[in-house]
Amino acid sequence: MLRLLFWIAVIAAAVWFWRKYKGQASAPKSSAELEAAPMVRCAHCGVHLPRDRALRLQQQWYCSQAHLEQGPGPSDR
Repeated sequence: MLRLLFWIAVIAAAVWFWRKYKGQASAPKSSAELEAAPMVRCAHCGVHLPRDRALRLQQQWYCSQAHLEQGPGPSDR
């Protein structure tokens, strides 16, 4: 019985060390990866996209020039 408890403890310690080492081995994320880009919603179709890729007209955001020209979509969305 004592041998069984010894081997269980050895295996548990090995798993714990492996998980600890595995967590440290991964490369730390850069600050650009940690910060999410602000997202906006297209006023015409409702798709979400990064704000730096969207087009703005007054207080509305659009995903493309065509949707900007067509204006806001139906109000029932």
